[in-house]
Amino acid sequence: MSNEEPTGDFVRVREQTAGRDLNYPPLPEPLPVGVYDNHTHLEIADGEGLDYREHLDRAASVGVRGVIQVGGDVETSRWSAATAAIEPRMLAAVAIHPNEAAEYALRGELDDAIAEIDRLAGQPRVVAVGETGLDYFRTESAEGQAAQQRSFEAHIDIAKRHGLALQIHDRDAHAAVIATLLRVGAPERTVFHCYSGDAEMAGVCAENGWYLSFAGNVTFKSAENLRRSLAVAPRELVLVETDAPFLTPTPLRGRPNAPYLIPHTLRAMAGYLDTDVSVLAARISSNTERVYGSWDAEPVSSVVVPSGGFA
Repeated sequence: MSNEEPTGDFVRVREQTAGRDLNYPPLPEPLPVGVYDNHTHLEIADGEGLDYREHLDRAASVGVRGVIQVGGDVETSRWSAATAAIEPRMLAAVAIHPNEAAEYALRGELDDAIAEIDRLAGQPRVVAVGETGLDYFRTESAEGQAAQQRSFEAHIDIAKRHGLALQIHDRDAHAAVIATLLRVGAPERTVFHCYSGDAEMAGVCAENGWYLSFAGNVTFKSAENLRRSLAVAPRELVLVETDAPFLTPTPLRGRPNAPYLIPHTLRAMAGYLDTDVSVLAARISSNTERVYGSWDAEPVSSVVVPSGGFA
Protein backbone atom coordinates (compact mmCIF):
# COMPACT_ATOMS: atom_id res chain seq x y z
CA MET A 1 0.00 0.00 0.00
CA SER A 2 1.17 3.52 -0.71
CA ASN A 3 1.07 6.54 1.57
CA GLU A 4 -0.93 8.62 -0.90
CA GLU A 5 -3.90 10.54 0.44
CA PRO A 6 -7.25 8.79 0.04
CA THR A 7 -9.45 9.90 -2.84
CA GLY A 8 -13.24 9.84 -2.69
CA ASP A 9 -14.38 6.51 -1.26
CA PHE A 10 -10.85 5.13 -0.99
CA VAL A 11 -8.48 4.96 1.95
CA ARG A 12 -5.48 3.59 0.07
CA VAL A 13 -4.11 3.62 -3.47
CA ARG A 14 -2.32 0.51 -4.68
CA GLU A 15 1.34 0.92 -5.48
CA GLN A 16 1.82 0.30 -9.18
CA THR A 17 4.52 -1.67 -10.98
CA ALA A 18 5.66 -0.81 -14.48
CA GLY A 19 3.86 -2.47 -17.35
CA ARG A 20 0.66 -3.50 -15.55
CA ASP A 21 -2.57 -3.46 -17.51
CA LEU A 22 -4.74 -1.25 -15.31
CA ASN A 23 -8.00 -1.94 -17.16
CA TYR A 24 -10.55 -4.02 -15.27
CA PRO A 25 -11.37 -7.27 -17.12
CA PRO A 26 -14.80 -7.78 -18.73
CA LEU A 27 -17.63 -9.34 -16.78
CA PRO A 28 -17.43 -13.16 -16.67
CA GLU A 29 -20.37 -15.45 -17.31
CA PRO A 30 -22.68 -15.24 -14.28
CA LEU A 31 -22.66 -18.09 -11.79
CA PRO A 32 -25.75 -20.33 -11.76
CA VAL A 33 -25.78 -20.22 -7.94
CA GLY A 34 -24.74 -17.19 -5.92
CA VAL A 35 -21.68 -17.08 -3.64
CA TYR A 36 -19.90 -14.61 -1.37
CA ASP A 37 -16.41 -13.11 -1.51
CA ASN A 38 -14.84 -14.16 1.80
CA HIS A 39 -12.11 -11.48 1.75
CA THR A 40 -11.75 -8.26 -0.23
CA HIS A 41 -10.24 -4.79 0.12
CA LEU A 42 -12.58 -2.32 -1.54
CA GLU A 43 -10.90 0.55 0.29
CA ILE A 44 -7.89 0.23 -2.03
CA ALA A 45 -8.09 2.06 -5.35
CA ASP A 46 -6.56 0.27 -8.33
CA GLY A 47 -6.80 0.69 -12.07
CA GLU A 48 -9.67 2.95 -13.02
CA GLY A 49 -10.65 3.27 -9.37
CA LEU A 50 -14.16 1.86 -9.13
CA ASP A 51 -15.82 2.82 -5.87
CA TYR A 52 -17.27 0.14 -3.61
CA ARG A 53 -20.81 0.62 -4.98
CA GLU A 54 -19.65 0.00 -8.54
CA HIS A 55 -17.70 -3.05 -7.39
CA LEU A 56 -20.74 -4.48 -5.62
CA ASP A 57 -23.06 -3.72 -8.55
CA ARG A 58 -20.75 -5.61 -10.91
CA ALA A 59 -20.44 -8.45 -8.43
CA ALA A 60 -24.21 -8.78 -8.05
CA SER A 61 -24.62 -8.94 -11.84
CA VAL A 62 -22.53 -12.16 -12.01
CA GLY A 63 -23.87 -13.92 -8.92
CA VAL A 64 -21.63 -12.64 -6.12
CA ARG A 65 -24.18 -11.93 -3.41
CA GLY A 66 -22.03 -10.09 -0.89
CA VAL A 67 -18.52 -9.51 0.44
CA ILE A 68 -16.51 -9.51 3.64
CA GLN A 69 -14.68 -6.16 3.57
CA VAL A 70 -11.43 -6.53 5.49
CA GLY A 71 -9.39 -3.97 7.39
CA GLY A 72 -5.67 -4.19 8.03
CA ASP A 73 -4.96 -1.21 10.29
CA VAL A 74 -6.92 1.27 12.37
CA GLU A 75 -7.90 3.51 9.45
CA THR A 76 -8.99 0.77 7.07
CA SER A 77 -10.79 -1.09 9.86
CA ARG A 78 -12.76 2.05 10.68
CA TRP A 79 -13.61 2.46 6.99
CA SER A 80 -14.68 -1.18 6.73
CA ALA A 81 -16.95 -1.00 9.77
CA ALA A 82 -18.44 2.35 8.75
CA THR A 83 -19.12 1.30 5.17
CA ALA A 84 -20.63 -2.07 6.12
CA ALA A 85 -22.95 -0.20 8.48
CA ILE A 86 -24.62 1.50 5.49
CA GLU A 87 -24.14 -1.12 2.73
CA PRO A 88 -26.40 -4.22 2.76
CA ARG A 89 -24.10 -6.21 0.47
CA MET A 90 -21.11 -5.81 2.79
CA LEU A 91 -20.09 -7.19 6.18
CA ALA A 92 -16.85 -6.15 7.86
CA ALA A 93 -13.75 -7.67 9.42
CA VAL A 94 -11.44 -5.49 11.51
CA ALA A 95 -7.85 -6.04 12.62
CA ILE A 96 -4.24 -4.95 12.62
CA HIS A 97 -2.42 -6.88 9.86
CA PRO A 98 0.64 -8.67 11.25
CA ASN A 99 3.09 -6.52 9.28
CA GLU A 100 1.29 -3.41 10.46
CA ALA A 101 1.47 -4.72 14.04
CA ALA A 102 5.25 -4.66 13.83
CA GLU A 103 5.13 -1.05 12.60
CA TYR A 104 2.69 0.04 15.31
CA ALA A 105 4.96 -1.55 17.91
CA LEU A 106 7.98 0.38 16.63
CA ARG A 107 6.02 3.60 17.16
CA GLY A 108 4.80 2.53 20.60
CA GLU A 109 1.20 2.51 19.35
CA LEU A 110 0.30 -1.18 19.22
CA ASP A 111 -1.68 -1.34 22.46
CA ASP A 112 -3.83 1.64 21.45
CA ALA A 113 -4.40 0.15 18.01
CA ILE A 114 -5.51 -3.18 19.47
CA ALA A 115 -7.85 -1.36 21.84
CA GLU A 116 -9.47 0.39 18.87
CA ILE A 117 -9.94 -2.95 17.08
CA ASP A 118 -11.61 -4.27 20.24
CA ARG A 119 -14.01 -1.32 20.12
CA LEU A 120 -14.74 -1.72 16.42
CA ALA A 121 -15.38 -5.44 16.92
CA GLY A 122 -18.52 -4.49 18.82
CA GLN A 123 -19.98 -2.38 16.02
CA PRO A 124 -23.01 -3.52 13.98
CA ARG A 125 -22.29 -5.62 10.89
CA VAL A 126 -18.73 -6.37 12.01
CA VAL A 127 -18.67 -10.17 11.85
CA ALA A 128 -14.99 -11.08 11.98
CA VAL A 129 -11.61 -10.16 13.39
CA GLY A 130 -9.06 -10.15 10.62
CA GLU A 131 -6.84 -10.13 8.93
CA THR A 132 -4.53 -11.06 11.75
CA GLY A 133 -1.85 -13.71 12.13
CA LEU A 134 1.85 -14.03 11.42
CA ASP A 135 3.97 -13.01 8.41
CA TYR A 136 7.60 -14.05 8.49
CA PHE A 137 8.09 -13.15 4.80
CA ARG A 138 7.92 -9.36 5.18
CA THR A 139 8.78 -9.14 8.89
CA GLU A 140 12.05 -10.91 9.64
CA SER A 141 13.32 -9.23 12.82
CA ALA A 142 12.84 -10.93 16.18
CA GLU A 143 11.30 -7.75 17.58
CA GLY A 144 8.82 -7.47 14.73
CA GLN A 145 7.83 -11.12 14.97
CA ALA A 146 7.34 -10.80 18.72
CA ALA A 147 5.01 -7.85 18.10
CA GLN A 148 3.09 -9.91 15.56
CA GLN A 149 2.72 -12.74 18.05
CA ARG A 150 1.43 -10.43 20.77
CA SER A 151 -1.02 -8.83 18.35
CA PHE A 152 -2.20 -12.19 17.01
CA GLU A 153 -2.99 -13.51 20.48
CA ALA A 154 -4.79 -10.29 21.37
CA HIS A 155 -6.91 -10.57 18.22
CA ILE A 156 -7.79 -14.17 19.02
CA ASP A 157 -8.97 -13.01 22.42
CA ILE A 158 -11.04 -10.21 20.84
CA ALA A 159 -12.71 -12.64 18.44
CA LYS A 160 -13.61 -15.04 21.25
CA ARG A 161 -14.92 -12.35 23.59
CA HIS A 162 -17.11 -10.82 20.87
CA GLY A 163 -18.20 -14.18 19.45
CA LEU A 164 -16.79 -13.32 16.00
CA ALA A 165 -15.06 -15.35 13.32
CA LEU A 166 -11.28 -15.06 12.93
CA GLN A 167 -9.61 -14.43 9.56
CA ILE A 168 -5.95 -15.45 9.55
CA HIS A 169 -3.13 -14.06 7.45
CA ASP A 170 -0.40 -16.71 7.36
CA ARG A 171 2.71 -16.21 5.24
CA ASP A 172 5.80 -18.34 5.75
CA ALA A 173 4.65 -18.96 9.33
CA HIS A 174 2.47 -22.07 9.11
CA ALA A 175 3.92 -23.96 12.07
CA ALA A 176 3.88 -20.92 14.35
CA VAL A 177 0.29 -20.02 13.43
CA ILE A 178 -0.97 -23.54 14.07
CA ALA A 179 1.00 -23.81 17.32
CA THR A 180 -0.55 -20.55 18.52
CA LEU A 181 -4.09 -21.63 17.71
CA LEU A 182 -3.62 -24.95 19.48
CA ARG A 183 -1.96 -23.36 22.52
CA VAL A 184 -4.38 -20.49 23.18
CA GLY A 185 -7.48 -22.04 21.63
CA ALA A 186 -8.90 -21.01 18.27
CA PRO A 187 -12.25 -19.25 17.98
CA GLU A 188 -15.11 -21.54 17.02
CA ARG A 189 -15.06 -20.18 13.46
CA THR A 190 -11.49 -19.79 12.22
CA VAL A 191 -10.65 -19.09 8.57
CA PHE A 192 -7.27 -19.29 6.84
CA HIS A 193 -7.65 -16.43 4.38
CA CYS A 194 -5.87 -16.94 1.05
CA TYR A 195 -4.83 -20.42 2.14
CA SER A 196 -1.14 -20.93 1.36
CA GLY A 197 -0.21 -24.23 3.03
CA ASP A 198 0.18 -27.73 1.65
CA ALA A 199 -2.07 -30.78 1.71
CA GLU A 200 -0.66 -31.95 5.05
CA MET A 201 -1.53 -28.63 6.65
CA ALA A 202 -4.98 -28.81 5.06
CA GLY A 203 -5.42 -32.07 6.93
CA VAL A 204 -4.52 -30.35 10.22
CA CYS A 205 -7.07 -27.63 9.48
CA ALA A 206 -9.70 -30.27 8.73
CA GLU A 207 -9.01 -32.10 12.01
CA ASN A 208 -9.63 -28.85 13.89
CA GLY A 209 -12.62 -27.63 11.89
CA TRP A 210 -10.76 -24.61 10.50
CA TYR A 211 -11.91 -23.18 7.17
CA LEU A 212 -9.70 -22.86 4.10
CA SER A 213 -10.42 -19.90 1.82
CA PHE A 214 -8.99 -20.11 -1.70
CA ALA A 215 -8.15 -17.04 -3.77
CA GLY A 216 -7.17 -16.49 -7.39
CA ASN A 217 -3.69 -17.88 -6.82
CA VAL A 218 -5.18 -21.39 -6.75
CA THR A 219 -5.30 -20.97 -10.55
CA PHE A 220 -1.61 -20.06 -10.89
CA LYS A 221 0.56 -22.59 -12.71
CA SER A 222 3.01 -22.76 -9.79
CA ALA A 223 0.31 -23.39 -7.16
CA GLU A 224 0.06 -27.18 -7.24
CA ASN A 225 0.25 -27.20 -3.43
CA LEU A 226 -2.99 -25.22 -3.28
CA ARG A 227 -4.79 -27.51 -5.71
CA ARG A 228 -3.70 -30.55 -3.72
CA SER A 229 -4.90 -28.85 -0.55
CA LEU A 230 -8.25 -28.09 -2.16
CA ALA A 231 -8.56 -31.72 -3.17
CA VAL A 232 -8.16 -33.01 0.40
CA ALA A 233 -10.09 -30.27 2.19
CA PRO A 234 -13.58 -31.29 3.33
CA ARG A 235 -16.09 -29.48 1.13
CA GLU A 236 -17.87 -28.15 4.20
CA LEU A 237 -14.72 -26.21 5.16
CA VAL A 238 -14.00 -24.57 1.78
CA LEU A 239 -14.54 -20.86 1.05
CA VAL A 240 -13.66 -18.64 -1.92
CA GLU A 241 -12.29 -15.09 -2.02
CA THR A 242 -10.58 -12.52 -4.20
CA ASP A 243 -8.22 -10.64 -1.84
CA ALA A 244 -8.96 -7.88 -4.36
CA PRO A 245 -7.33 -5.88 -5.78
CA PHE A 246 -4.59 -8.51 -5.51
CA LEU A 247 -4.23 -12.11 -6.78
CA THR A 248 -6.24 -11.79 -9.99
CA PRO A 249 -6.91 -15.31 -11.31
CA THR A 250 -5.44 -16.81 -14.46
CA PRO A 251 -5.74 -15.82 -17.32
CA LEU A 252 -6.11 -12.24 -16.07
CA ARG A 253 -3.02 -12.04 -13.85
CA GLY A 254 -1.59 -8.56 -13.45
CA ARG A 255 -4.85 -6.73 -14.04
CA PRO A 256 -6.92 -5.26 -11.17
CA ASN A 257 -8.90 -7.84 -9.24
CA ALA A 258 -12.45 -7.34 -7.96
CA PRO A 259 -15.28 -9.36 -6.39
CA TYR A 260 -17.02 -9.74 -9.77
CA LEU A 261 -14.12 -11.97 -10.90
CA ILE A 262 -14.97 -14.68 -8.34
CA PRO A 263 -16.63 -16.80 -11.09
CA HIS A 264 -13.23 -17.38 -12.72
CA THR A 265 -11.76 -18.80 -9.51
CA LEU A 266 -14.86 -20.79 -8.59
CA ARG A 267 -15.13 -22.40 -12.02
CA ALA A 268 -11.45 -23.32 -11.87
CA MET A 269 -11.95 -24.86 -8.42
CA ALA A 270 -14.92 -26.88 -9.68
CA GLY A 271 -12.78 -28.12 -12.54
CA TYR A 272 -9.96 -29.21 -10.22
CA LEU A 273 -12.48 -31.05 -8.06
CA ASP A 274 -14.31 -32.55 -11.04
CA THR A 275 -17.63 -31.33 -9.70
CA ASP A 276 -20.50 -29.25 -11.01
CA VAL A 277 -20.03 -25.51 -10.47
CA SER A 278 -23.60 -25.19 -9.16
CA VAL A 279 -22.99 -27.84 -6.51
CA LEU A 280 -19.72 -26.25 -5.40
CA ALA A 281 -21.22 -22.74 -5.36
CA ALA A 282 -24.14 -23.88 -3.23
CA ARG A 283 -21.80 -25.64 -0.79
CA ILE A 284 -19.50 -22.61 -0.48
CA SER A 285 -22.42 -20.22 -0.06
CA SER A 286 -23.75 -22.35 2.78
CA ASN A 287 -20.29 -22.54 4.37
CA THR A 288 -19.89 -18.77 4.22
CA GLU A 289 -23.22 -18.13 5.89
CA ARG A 290 -22.31 -20.66 8.58
CA VAL A 291 -19.15 -18.67 9.35
CA TYR A 292 -20.57 -15.13 9.24
CA GLY A 293 -24.34 -15.44 9.42
CA SER A 294 -26.79 -13.77 7.07
CA TRP A 295 -25.96 -10.51 5.32
CA ASP A 296 -29.33 -9.14 6.44
CA ALA A 297 -29.13 -10.35 10.06
CA GLU A 298 -28.42 -6.78 11.20
CA PRO A 299 -30.07 -3.79 9.51
CA VAL A 300 -28.03 -1.16 7.72
CA SER A 301 -28.06 2.40 8.92
CA SER A 302 -29.51 5.27 6.90
CA VAL A 303 -26.93 7.59 8.48
CA VAL A 304 -23.58 7.87 6.72
CA VAL A 305 -20.91 7.44 9.37
CA PRO A 306 -17.56 9.21 8.79
CA SER A 307 -14.75 6.77 8.04
CA GLY A 308 -12.71 8.26 10.88
CA GLY A 309 -14.89 6.73 13.55
CA PHE A 310 -18.30 6.41 15.13
CA ALA A 311 -20.40 8.96 16.95
